[in-house]
Amino acid sequence: MAVQPRSSGALTRVVLEGVPRVEFYQGAKRCPEDFTFPSSLKACLEYMGESYGCEHLTEPQPIWQLCCTYAYIMSACGYAFWLSWRPGWHMDNNSILFMSADPNEPFKRAFQALGHDHEIILKQECHDGETYFRRRIIESIRDKRRPVLGFGVVGPPECCIITGYDEDGDVLTGWSFFQSFREFNVGVEFEPSGYFRKKDWFKDTHSLIIIGGKQEQLSRGEIYREILKWALEVARTPMVHDRSSGIAAYQAWAEHLLRDEDFPVEDKAVLRQRHMVHDDAVGMVAEARWYASLFLPQIARHEPAMAEELLAAASCYAAEHDLMWKIWGLVGGIGREEPKFMKLAEPSVRRQIVPVILQARDKDVEAADHIARAL
Repeated sequence: MAVQPRSSGALTRVVLEGVPRVEFYQGAKRCPEDFTFPSSLKACLEYMGESYGCEHLTEPQPIWQLCCTYAYIMSACGYAFWLSWRPGWHMDNNSILFMSADPNEPFKRAFQALGHDHEIILKQECHDGETYFRRRIIESIRDKRRPVLGFGVVGPPECCIITGYDEDGDVLTGWSFFQSFREFNVGVEFEPSGYFRKKDWFKDTHSLIIIGGKQEQLSRGEIYREILKWALEVARTPMVHDRSSGIAAYQAWAEHLLRDEDFPVEDKAVLRQRHMVHDDAVGMVAEARWYASLFLPQIARHEPAMAEELLAAASCYAAEHDLMWKIWGLVGGIGREEPKFMKLAEPSVRRQIVPVILQARDKDVEAADHIARAL
């Protein structure tokens, strides 16, 4: 855990070097990790020497407790089993903040499953504003040698990793999924390591999660049962806030694709936006259910009495993943180039996609039923 010391002059700089990078999937020899909170938390654990492991990239280690840390966090927070659709065409459909009536519930459950304390600091509830944010960041990085999770900083209010500070905290360093996007990195500079450097960061920072120390943990069996109960809750709750949630979101998504008036063929900007929202849903189901299909067999190995039902549920989730690839195929493959969003604009194509979405919904219902029987 290398730490860069005080820089020259009177201003202090402490940067935790070696925190793994987080970013949207770029191919190569790594698993897709396109959900900002689970990926950022996983990277922090790896830096802190608490990785649960990932047998998909390297040879399994004897100290590893699980086959995939990311799958574990995806499942513990609920992402692996969730979908959401707000009426209209909104880019924040699958923001983790809308998973539960209590926006903090997914974070609480993730940290509980990891056996860590944590503290969520919201800007709107912080009377001292930037002074308090700065102090807490400095305490975690300088005194505890732990990165901080931030929402925003660079880009939209999605999770990023704050890895250090410079100029007495006037500048933050870290990793953001959005740091390479031109629309989000105006004025952002970069460290030799690749970390972003962001001045005037407080206005773009919505909240922080301070990673605390280890706490007394539930037994492995208790943790697994809590995750499965939460999976059923996020899958079977039909409405959260103003959004169709869980299984109900599939129907809302399908119905929007049948609204031909929402796809004006003469307006490419609108068609591009519609495709982005649709493609987010496809990617959400494909990645989330794939990791669910990896995580449930882990429980089955630990809980033999649940194995038959959980393996059946995992098969359903793997089938959902494959159905999303079928949807991608109907528009010409993965990607958001013009030929793909123009293909989605064709009514005949969208009417081929809708039955596939409903097949995925039926698999999601079946999977939830298997989990309920396992419990």
